[in-house]
Amino acid sequence: MHHHGYLWTGPKERFDNEALRRPPHPEPPPAGGKPELIQRHREVMAEFPTVDLPPLETAYWLIKPRSLVRGTWDETKEAAAWLGERLAEYAPRFASERGRDTTRLAVLVNSAAERLESGTDVSLGFYLERPSYLSLAVVTCSPNRSMPELACPVR
Repeated sequence: MHHHGYLWTGPKERFDNEALRRPPHPEPPPAGGKPELIQRHREVMAEFPTVDLPPLETAYWLIKPRSLVRGTWDETKEAAAWLGERLAEYAPRFASERGRDTTRLAVLVNSAAERLESGTDVSLGFYLERPSYLSLAVVTCSPNRSMPELACPVR
């Protein structure tokens, strides 16, 4: 078992584009269906695996391009440390005062380490100023607990 780290930051408006954050329905619209639905299904089929937006289900990070992996760790402590470093890096830009609280952030990192140790993925999100959004994820791999059929993007 090992872990991959992912980070996305960008306009909240782009993050809210949920159509590109969820996998396409496995069944395409019927051939005689509305052309715009058929076209939209084709777009999502092509874009979902490659778009850098955080997927709604954390494990789907594993199907994204390997270039989006920000780090890979065999040790849970190292993955949690990366998460803590990213939180410290972005905390000054958090939109809420509560989000910047160092004690709260330390609790989040400790909780993340426990979840990773049990093989569970970790996904955190924070509103930043200007309205932007920060998404951090650490995904357990080989196999992933929630989607064991997904292949490792790196190894």
